[in-house]
Amino acid sequence: MDINIPISLDWTKEEVIDVVQFFQGIEEAYGKGIDKARMLDLYKRFKVIVPSKSEEKQLFREFDEQSNYICYNVVKEALNKESAKTKIKLGR
Repeated sequence: MDINIPISLDWTKEEVIDVVQFFQGIEEAYGKGIDKARMLDLYKRFKVIVPSKSEEKQLFREFDEQSNYICYNVVKEALNKESAKTKIKLGR
């Protein structure tokens, strides 16, 4: 599936790479699954690059529409301290 990952022209090359890796982590969560700690690390780096909640929502919405995945559900699961799961794997 060809997905256009949303990026900003204001980001550095390293920031673009980090954001792409974050969205690839979202894809992994809906595929083979991703380690919860890894997803949390990817999200923390994403938040350094995109600190604004409104910009985060906009990027999530753009990616969700392109991919039919739901970023919020993956992030919510990664941030869930109550869950004993060490891997995030969501179905469609």
